[in-house]
Amino acid sequence: MCDTPRPVIFDLFHTLVHGADEERDRVVGEMATMIGVDPAALVAAYHASWRDRLVRWDVEETIRILAGRLGGTPTDEQVARAADHRRALAWRVLDSVSAATLDVLDGLRGDGHPLALVSNATSETAEAWPRSRLARRFDVAVFSSDVGLAKPDPAIYRAAAERLGVEPAECVFVGDGADGELAGAAAVGMTVFRTTEHSDTDRSWSGTAIPVLADLPGLLREPPGVRTGRA
Repeated sequence: MCDTPRPVIFDLFHTLVHGADEERDRVVGEMATMIGVDPAALVAAYHASWRDRLVRWDVEETIRILAGRLGGTPTDEQVARAADHRRALAWRVLDSVSAATLDVLDGLRGDGHPLALVSNATSETAEAWPRSRLARRFDVAVFSSDVGLAKPDPAIYRAAAERLGVEPAECVFVGDGADGELAGAAAVGMTVFRTTEHSDTDRSWSGTAIPVLADLPGLLREPPGVRTGRA
């Protein structure tokens, strides 16, 4: 086992919790009915505006801007109702974390690993995070909507390392691979493990892959040379 437990930085969606992609589309369609625009059109607009939603707009801005683009003029009450519907989804997704995942995180903390989160997430997830069961397991959480940066921008990984008080090269990054996050983490010097438990997202990644998060603590106890070539 390594003498000093290394900091571990996790992705959120499809790594610690499922992505709920189909449910997100359903909820956005229901929001469209609440604000008086076409459901399919609003779902398409949500997909097309993902970058702005990750780094620029909060949930109310998103609703107003996209409704306006679709010819809608929702009232403040309609916007608030739709925003609450979206926030409820964010909470459900965070609350869906499994006991097995929480056990892994608790085990890592017990082994002395500092833990951080780096997530490409919209504002409603960042708002819900502090009261989630996940939040109390983490020393640091960096959300794209809070910092105006999104993976794979090197600056968002460096922000997490800086908040932990370490260099990026001292950290391990764990994620499914969406948004080019694995290459982004490797580019700043992090050791990278790809998880496939919730989604086999980045099959092109040739580095270490773990089928279930429960395999991670054992990997972290191995000397670095033992990990070479495991995929």
